Amino acid sequence: MSVCISRSDKALALRLIALTQSGLPLVEDPWAWLAEQLGISVESTLDLLKRLQAEGAIRRIAAVPNHYRLGYRHNGMTVWDVVDEQMPRLGELIGAQPFVSHCYRRPRRPGWPYNLFAMVHGRSREEIDSYREHLRYLLGEACGADEMLVSSRILKKTGLRLATSH
Repeated sequence: MSVCISRSDKALALRLIALTQSGLPLVEDPWAWLAEQLGISVESTLDLLKRLQAEGAIRRIAAVPNHYRLGYRHNGMTVWDVVDEQMPRLGELIGAQPFVSHCYRRPRRPGWPYNLFAMVHGRSREEIDSYREHLRYLLGEACGADEMLVSSRILKKTGLRLATSH
């Protein structure tokens, strides 16, 4: 699907990206704040975001918390070999757990049988181990194998950035 963005919308889109590249402020209604900064309605702001997403300029809009600053210094990417037919139900169940920040399906690869990934965060290694055990319980017999890849350091997380001219 191709979406036509006018010249004036391109200028507005550049302003939108400049306003959001360091994140949205922690306010009650960030979309209203953004609309006010752009001088347009909330509906127009959301429409512009949808068009930019449809065009491929924006892949997704999501919160990117710094778990370390929130006290969650232990992170583990749990990987699961789940029966494909049960993936829709189980993926939704696992993704709904409060300690899972993101959960997604991936294709299996030779030597890597895992098709369900879920990132867990905790305040200790014991806590993330207990979360893994809970996920294993929820998956039950639909899970053939699992592993947990534990983070050793935090990586820089950034969104879209505009190039600066020097």
